[in-house]
Amino acid sequence: MALNKRELFLKRRLRVRNKIKATSHGRLRLSVHRSSKNISVQLIDDVKGVTIAAASTLEKDLGVVGKNNVEASAKVGAAIAERAKKAGVEECYFDRGGFLFHGKIKALADAAREGGLKF
Repeated sequence: MALNKRELFLKRRLRVRNKIKATSHGRLRLSVHRSSKNISVQLIDDVKGVTIAAASTLEKDLGVVGKNNVEASAKVGAAIAERAKKAGVEECYFDRGGFLFHGKIKALADAAREGGLKF
């Protein structure tokens, strides 16, 4: 059965999210969303249902407004790591959604790890 790109994406997203929920045990989730023009990331507490910290290429202070490349992703990853440390968070789960772990998503994760987040 041939699936289109959207169906494959949704299938991957559900698989990743279900694995995280099964093993999270109350840890925070670092959720990534990538569009054609921007990339954003949130640190979410699923138990309370609140966002602890967020970063995006839409923020002017990062200097990458409207860019969606590997360098912009690295800056967003460093920003979320810094904001998570200010919030007192050191460990979380990386939720890539249905996006494949290479390129921009990998650059964001590597920058967040270098910034001090553990996942």
